[in-house]
Amino acid sequence: MSRLAVSEAATGRIQPAAMVELLKPITWFAPMWAFACGVVSSGVPLEGQWPVILAGVVLAGPLVCGTSQIANDWFDRHVDAINEPGRPIPSGRVPGRVPFYFALCWTALSLVVAALLGPWVLGAAVFGLVLAWAYSAPPLRLKEEGWRGCAAVALCYEGLAWFTGAAVMAAALPDWRILVVAALYSAGAHGIMTLNDFKAVEGDRRMGIRSLPVRLGVRLAARVACVVMALPQLAVIGFLWIWGQHGFALAIALLFLAQLVLMLRLLRDPKAYAPWYNATGTTLYVIGMMVTAFALVPLVGAVA
Repeated sequence: MSRLAVSEAATGRIQPAAMVELLKPITWFAPMWAFACGVVSSGVPLEGQWPVILAGVVLAGPLVCGTSQIANDWFDRHVDAINEPGRPIPSGRVPGRVPFYFALCWTALSLVVAALLGPWVLGAAVFGLVLAWAYSAPPLRLKEEGWRGCAAVALCYEGLAWFTGAAVMAAALPDWRILVVAALYSAGAHGIMTLNDFKAVEGDRRMGIRSLPVRLGVRLAARVACVVMALPQLAVIGFLWIWGQHGFALAIALLFLAQLVLMLRLLRDPKAYAPWYNATGTTLYVIGMMVTAFALVPLVGAVA
């Protein structure tokens, strides 16, 4: 009997720590950060809003992002049984169909919390959860194709989370400039997601997953990722300059120039330096997101 068969036949007690492991808390940072950017960019004072903000942070991170992680592990259990048998599902620490029901319950809980936060938040949550399931579940399995898989993750982790933060605070459709900036940083995050695929090039090639490093080759995929990360940031700098936020535009330009220097090292050996760039260049990218959020405050506040 295979490891997977053993796992699915397991009847032992569920290990709570393994359930938390399925949620992958380390992945929550990106959507929670983007949600915080949305909160700041809304221009709404934080006083008296902390219960709503906390609920939104939980929605963006542990709930919606957590749901995507559970679903991903469930639909990848056959592959993990071969490549990573120590994971909660193939190891039997979360036995049988418990992970699938866990993902369904987490989806329902996400929708309940989103509904309490208003119709715009609920709409964003529904869209994000649909993408989360489509990313991993057949027949779509967006993750098996690099362009659409990275786009789905980038949109959920950055744009939708930013939109949710702004919508929670405004209790309405956010200002159009917030939507523009959130969309641009989502587009740039596609490159970050491409770099994340570099660590699994060999495995993806064997399993038939057409990530961009597999489809384009490592070096060309790295160049594409750099261009995809760069162009939206240039657009943000341009918009902020046009909108009169010159100091903020210059600050983001400096962060962008620092990223360009780091990209030169990345392109020397993309596979070796991708983790290093994610710890350095990506950090500068997300700092720029928050700087942009603060730049929007006087613009949105002036209209409000």
